[in-house]
Amino acid sequence: MPLYEYECEQDGTVIEVQRPMADADKPLHDPEGKGRSFKRKFSVFATHGAAPSAGASSGSHVHTGGCACGRPGGGCGRMG
Repeated sequence: MPLYEYECEQDGTVIEVQRPMADADKPLHDPEGKGRSFKRKFSVFATHGAAPSAGASSGSHVHTGGCACGRPGGGCGRMG
């Protein structure tokens, strides 16, 4: 089940709730029973591959078994 973040419209408190996708935008009961309203936040996450090898410059294009181009092993030719 997906994990969603919700922000309180009154005080900005952020909570995480695991619920079905079909329920993502349905009203959420205040877990502390204070009657607050919560709105789903747009959440982002980041992933990263292996650390760059020695000598690789910061911000270089690093291949870790595959590439965003969809070709395995750096098929786009932008080797870091």
